[in-house]
Amino acid sequence: MRMRRKNNLDARIAAHPHYLLLTEQGYYEEPEKRHGKFDLTAVFGNANPVWLEIGCGKGSFAITLAGQNPNINVLALEVVSNVIIDGLERAEEAKPRNLRFINCLAEHIDEYFDEGSFERIYLNFSCPYPKNTYSNRRLTAPRYLRLYRKMLSGGGTIYQKTDNRKLFEFSIENFSREGYIIHDVSLDLHHSEYKEGNIITEYESRFISQGLPIYRLEATPREEQ
Repeated sequence: MRMRRKNNLDARIAAHPHYLLLTEQGYYEEPEKRHGKFDLTAVFGNANPVWLEIGCGKGSFAITLAGQNPNINVLALEVVSNVIIDGLERAEEAKPRNLRFINCLAEHIDEYFDEGSFERIYLNFSCPYPKNTYSNRRLTAPRYLRLYRKMLSGGGTIYQKTDNRKLFEFSIENFSREGYIIHDVSLDLHHSEYKEGNIITEYESRFISQGLPIYRLEATPREEQ
């Protein structure tokens, strides 16, 4: 079911220019709105490593991550304007200096940032797109993994969490095929050594209350010979 558009959404989004780097609304229809690539050192005012969350939802994970890691810069990407507004408004309350948001499609990140920009990429509870006809939309489909490889810095790592076993298996298969080294895997995160330090997302809290296992892994691109 489609989410009902929030009242005064455009004005509310426009009220957060410090935290929102870009929204793609009208971006391709109006070429004069195109920004080009961001200088992340200029954006954050420092050269600290940048961690990217793709599909940040309402922003709780990104805000917590930024608060716990003051020497890291956090970029939170969300395609749905109706959702990212919650993250922007929460950020205005928490006021983390090392957090910014971008409202765009994940496949466009190389249009806005240089290759090797990110030390980490987080994929938290991405949409599983259960129908096989939509498998190319899954954020661990081969086309995305090739993009992430470009955007990760040397030794950079992808961190994935999901409640969906089929998506997890799909991800492992594609990470392997695309030349990633898979490590630190858990089939039940909250009954494993990886529970310590784990930041619980909104979806994750719901799944835990239902007694569902959370799957997690880390994947690092294999160095090309």
